[in-house]
Amino acid sequence: MASQPITELSDRAREVFRVVVESYLGTGVPVGSRTISKVGGFNLSPASIRNVMQDLEEAGLLSAPHISAGRMPTEQGLRLFVDAIMQAAEPSAEERRMIERQLGRDGGPIENALSAASAALSDLSACAGVVMVPRREPRLRQIGFVPLSREQALAVLVGQDGSVENRVIDLPPGVSPSSLIEAANFVSDQLAGMTLGEARARLQAEIGAGRRALDAASRELVERGLAIWSEDGDRRPVLIVRGQSHLIDAAAAADLERVRQLLGELEEAQEIARVLDSAAEGAATKIFIGSENKLFALSGSSVIASPYRGADGRVVGVVGVIGPTRLNYARVVPMVDFTAQTLSRLMG
Repeated sequence: MASQPITELSDRAREVFRVVVESYLGTGVPVGSRTISKVGGFNLSPASIRNVMQDLEEAGLLSAPHISAGRMPTEQGLRLFVDAIMQAAEPSAEERRMIERQLGRDGGPIENALSAASAALSDLSACAGVVMVPRREPRLRQIGFVPLSREQALAVLVGQDGSVENRVIDLPPGVSPSSLIEAANFVSDQLAGMTLGEARARLQAEIGAGRRALDAASRELVERGLAIWSEDGDRRPVLIVRGQSHLIDAAAAADLERVRQLLGELEEAQEIARVLDSAAEGAATKIFIGSENKLFALSGSSVIASPYRGADGRVVGVVGVIGPTRLNYARVVPMVDFTAQTLSRLMG
């Protein structure tokens, strides 16, 4: 049944509907007319409120899970609430600090920040936090080498998308400070703008042609830096999921089978990546409720996802949460949006 447009609801019906949805999202319990008459501050009898709720049920916005029980929003009702009634609350100062602290904890691989983003969202929302990792092959901008000791150096790898990653590498014998500078200059001058595969091929071509663009120590430094980045890239997951246990902890006994179904769906990383891909097409946070997405139709789950961007302003991935349809949308939506903005700043 198609839900009734919000403009066709009377002020009284709209307010009753709002109270039912907010109460249900807060407690998970179907809401009765007596509860509404006490909570909503209506100048209406429980019988009058029941009549309004009946009208809302016939409009496809509410449903009664049991005879003589209260009402709860349908998926169509939740969609109407999210799109037209919900008043989103900004993340608190403490929540913002936690997200920024978690994401900016170290300067290591960008996956550390992405994993921290999914974990932070999971902790704050009590749902599963998800991040879709950029899947395109990175292109080099430069590599810098910072000596740590006589045996080791810190390789600072900078991609054209603005990503910065640090790796500790073992130094080959005979490396001098000038070799470190020579290796860094070679990457900036000769390999900038190339993918890792292209850069390694160019380096081998230089070696094969007998060109003396680099001394042996500098050449080995470049090879080690490219090899480390390539190896890490091959191991990168398409999707990072954290906090699946939250879904079990928060589930009522009657919802456990749905949660098991959802956990099974979370194992299908490629399928979820396709769901998140659709969120990457927009500029703002997207909300998928229940059967609006075929993947989560059986488990009755919701997805809140927001794209994050690289230094060039283009979307490179998606961050979000997956949980039951009974989410605190007003709190979680801006939280996901803020996390995406924080990731974008880090990558920029």
